[in-house]
Amino acid sequence: MECNVKTTPALNIATPISHSSSSTSSDSSPPSGQSPPPPPAVVLSPCAACKILRRRCVEKCVLAPYFPPTEPLKFTIAHRVFGASNIIKLLQELPESHRADAVSSMVYEANARIRDPIYGCAGAICHLQRQVSELQAELAKAQAEIVNVQSQQTNLVALICMEMSQQQPQEIPHQPYESLNFFSDDANLGAVWEPLWT
Repeated sequence: MECNVKTTPALNIATPISHSSSSTSSDSSPPSGQSPPPPPAVVLSPCAACKILRRRCVEKCVLAPYFPPTEPLKFTIAHRVFGASNIIKLLQELPESHRADAVSSMVYEANARIRDPIYGCAGAICHLQRQVSELQAELAKAQAEIVNVQSQQTNLVALICMEMSQQQPQEIPHQPYESLNFFSDDANLGAVWEPLWT
């Protein structure tokens, strides 16, 4: 009897634990005959191209990597000049490594075509080539002026050196003491000293 009384509190303590574990397991597992609920769907913003074209942006959209939703003007300009079908067709024909460059070229060409509907990108290239030619002519002119100034400076330095050499006084040649003959005329010297001795 005492043994049964001692074990019952332990059973009572253990029963809530087992009950809670069974309740959690029943909550986590779905009822029999029902599938588990689907994971929450991640809502992705459509790319700028699909948003402008008002179509559903699929997972493998060709335009999504190159026309993000933050840059709608980029697709608007390219779509205005080339059209969406031509852009999609061009991107599908190219390998993925060249698609980014192709999109940049199309956007640049579209911008140039909008600014200059007649010549487009060729007009911008001609304008840049004209600027390069003008700058090269100015550079050649500046280099010629530098050479001219350097030659004038060289001639001026040579002229100054010539004038300085002409203005220097000519030096008297130095003669040694032996060559100086203070007593050149011994006869005259004897005539001078003769009255003193007589």
